[in-house]
Amino acid sequence: MNKNKYVDFVSDKHLLKCIENLHNSYLRAKENISKQNFYSNKVDTIKLTFDSKFNDINEESLIQVEILRQIDKSINNSIGTFHEQVLGGIKGYEIGNLSGFDIKAKDDTLFADIKNKHNTMNSSAAEALFQKLARYANDYKKAKCYWVQILAKGSFNELWSGEINGKEYSHSRVYKISGDQFYALLSKQEDAFFQLYHALPAAIKDYLKKVKADKEQSENSALDEIKSATKKSKRSILDQITFENYSYYLGFDKL
Repeated sequence: MNKNKYVDFVSDKHLLKCIENLHNSYLRAKENISKQNFYSNKVDTIKLTFDSKFNDINEESLIQVEILRQIDKSINNSIGTFHEQVLGGIKGYEIGNLSGFDIKAKDDTLFADIKNKHNTMNSSAAEALFQKLARYANDYKKAKCYWVQILAKGSFNELWSGEINGKEYSHSRVYKISGDQFYALLSKQEDAFFQLYHALPAAIKDYLKKVKADKEQSENSALDEIKSATKKSKRSILDQITFENYSYYLGFDKL
């Protein structure tokens, strides 16, 4: 059997495909930031003024950072999807494809919901998730059901019980588990998550080499659009953004 180049628990081809999907999410997120999108949440130009002066960042770099922060929000979801796709490539498992769970065992002995960070749920979301996992556990008598925290505050695989929203919750087959332990559980290799971390730089490099030839990256247009407006208006970048966001505020039409 050929030894994999990257990790032992999924094929090189599968891992590169997962990286490609995530890269496409990055490209889509970058393309989507036009000036209109950038403004859609209202830019906090008071905060940006402090950031610029206190952190000694010029206005252009500041806007780049702010645009990246907006892109980052949409990327965070895509990272969770990346882990689902990698784990779904392990023999005996598959991804849920919007069927209510993220990962399941093909023989219905495991169902899992994956969250990238341990703190991404409020109490209502946690309650809904517990109820959903308990429902799967009741429907499939042999199934263990997991709330997976890829980035957790410890390494654990334990029954999930406790008080959520003032109600006591526990089930004999509903667990919470950290990312490292979940990768280990599915792959039967204790260091699987470490293997992934260790392999990513080389795998991404190989993928990008292949992709360079295929497509040139299109970048977000927001900053270019704002800069071209400043050429006409003679405003600073920050004044331009403030004017375009708040010209209806008292006195701001004078900018």
